[in-house]
Amino acid sequence: MPIRGYEEELESERGYVAGLYAQLDTERTDARTRYTEALRDRGNTLVDRDVAVHTLAREVRRLNVAEGGLCFGRLDAVTGERSYIGRIGLFDQDNGYEPLLLDWRAPAARPFYVATGARPEGMRRRRQFFSRGREVVEFTDEILGRPGGHERGSRGDSALLAAVNAPRGRGMRDIVATIQSEQDEIIRLDHPGVLVIEGGPGTGKTVVALHRVAYLLYTQRERMQRHGVLVVGPNPAFLDHIGHVLPSLGETNVVFATAGDLVPGLRVTAEDTTEVAQLKGSVRILDVLAAAVADRQRLPREPVVVELTDVTMRLDAEVAQWAREEARASGRPHNEARAVFTEIVTWALTERAIARIGRGWLSRDDRRAWEDLREDLRGELAGNDAFTRALDDLWPVLTPESLLSELFSSPVRMEAAGGDDALLRERGDAWTVSDIPLLDELVDLLGTTGPDDRSATGDARETAYAAGVLDLLTNREDHMDDEDHLFATDLLYAEDLADRFVERDTRDLAERAAADRDWTYGHIVVDEAQELSEMDWRVLMRRCPSRSFTVVGDLAQRRSPAGTSSWGAIFEPYVPGRWAYRSLSVNYRTPAEIMAVAAAVLADFAPGTVPPESVRSCGVAPWARRVTGGELATAVREFVRDESGREGTSVVIGPPGVPGAVAPSETKGLEFDAVLVVEPERILADGPRGAADLYVALTRATQRLGVLYRGTLPTALAGLTAA
Repeated sequence: MPIRGYEEELESERGYVAGLYAQLDTERTDARTRYTEALRDRGNTLVDRDVAVHTLAREVRRLNVAEGGLCFGRLDAVTGERSYIGRIGLFDQDNGYEPLLLDWRAPAARPFYVATGARPEGMRRRRQFFSRGREVVEFTDEILGRPGGHERGSRGDSALLAAVNAPRGRGMRDIVATIQSEQDEIIRLDHPGVLVIEGGPGTGKTVVALHRVAYLLYTQRERMQRHGVLVVGPNPAFLDHIGHVLPSLGETNVVFATAGDLVPGLRVTAEDTTEVAQLKGSVRILDVLAAAVADRQRLPREPVVVELTDVTMRLDAEVAQWAREEARASGRPHNEARAVFTEIVTWALTERAIARIGRGWLSRDDRRAWEDLREDLRGELAGNDAFTRALDDLWPVLTPESLLSELFSSPVRMEAAGGDDALLRERGDAWTVSDIPLLDELVDLLGTTGPDDRSATGDARETAYAAGVLDLLTNREDHMDDEDHLFATDLLYAEDLADRFVERDTRDLAERAAADRDWTYGHIVVDEAQELSEMDWRVLMRRCPSRSFTVVGDLAQRRSPAGTSSWGAIFEPYVPGRWAYRSLSVNYRTPAEIMAVAAAVLADFAPGTVPPESVRSCGVAPWARRVTGGELATAVREFVRDESGREGTSVVIGPPGVPGAVAPSETKGLEFDAVLVVEPERILADGPRGAADLYVALTRATQRLGVLYRGTLPTALAGLTAA
């Protein structure tokens, strides 16, 4: 394209994009105005107003996030039709809602990501915009349908390489403008069950999964928005890193959590030893939990004496055993089966008491007198302290926390439950991440501990309060003689007014879902899924009855011995025939120079695993330097000082005890421009988990990698340049 023609085209595109921003501003102003009016609306019901407010707030957020990179490309069809592709859809409301800008998730936008010279998808040209703020500063064209059809650079090369070579900032960036064909196929895959996305470091599997969520929220808006999405990641740092992607795409009904956050009210980060984590992660622990519950359903060693007004009764093991068998046979959770146990024991004791009290004057033929006496005795038993203590001892009300804490701190209870002594610890409630699925399991095994919060008693209190308010309104002295006055009681009953005092839940969906253990999600994303145990998966499957999952992982990076070693073994029992597997093989993050070093480590601990192929080189050789114990801290400070003067991010990764270093496990899923790995020999000393950790540490860098070691440089790192 001649330069003059290019400049004219550039000005034309700038004008069109400026018009898009003008449309965006108009819609944003209109949405904000309607949002303000909805907040002030007094004509509709509270429910209608809340729906309108939440809907408009979501629309305002959607329009706000579109500010950056609103339009990033154009498609020219062979028919002459021209389409602009962007972050959201915009329409000409004065011209039959003609599309001004296609949402990147719309079916018509798909050729922007998948069209090639060999398969042009009916397109003649793909144009990529490069913008600064609201202004288009440059564009590149790719002519489709013929070989070598690139003008002013290739979209496949220039746009992608510009993105992957850019310095890293805070948080993961969306890739909406540079989605590659293999990624787009996964993002738009129409699969109702579990989708597994596997790929090595830097293949973009996490960001692809997040864009898939945005796509599903776009195509299945009503279902997904009603239930929300749960994203599970390996650690808080990772969740913070990816937390900006979905909001940048206009999606906010998302809960972010680690495996240690899945029980509301608890936020656990401590980890168990390898042996204990394996014991707790296996489904065999279910037998231990069931036995621990059964162990609390006791029989009395000696008969329990219960003194009533007219008779003294004894609750013996025979009656208790009958009641226990009936309660267990009911199939109810432990706390709810207590009602069955109590009913049987009460019936047995009252039968005996009636027989003794009525000896000589009362027979079963006098049914009414018999039942009247039974009711009297039932009431007396309910208020008898000895009887209540006996029930609490033989069939106590339990919480997951109390049962598990006592199990872990009591050798006697552990032996009774058939658990391994390795599970014992001094403080039973010193929770670890591996305890979370056990606590969650016990919620179902134990059941509720009492009536619903909004009980009949609570309703009565609120109604009584409202009645008092009405009384104040109608018994004022200045109304005493006003016979024609219309009082509040003419319009309202106390129950109606009571309902108005009920606290309205104004939290957004994500807040409500995160606080509710029984919330069911429309979709769940699991990152670093290879680290989840069998018990972890049970928790997540309960959270999503529809079994709609996007699972992201890399079996070669598994560090937890309790983690997933086979996708089929995990998912086939839950979704037989309804799980699909896709792999990503191109490394967009790690340059070839660094990936060559990491691949040597991978070959040592996972032979046969093919490392992802890097899409670029950085031109900087990774280095290694041997230091003494006294030199180590100085060398680390020098690295931090040097990197602080450069654009981008950096991190020091090392084993415990290295000042200023973070553990490899804390960097999973993260990326930095520069990485310094300290004492790799100590990281490797942790066996297979250590090798996986070193592989993770080496593949975090996007530009520069250095290694400091004190002992012997591991053989797998022999390819590093001496510094």
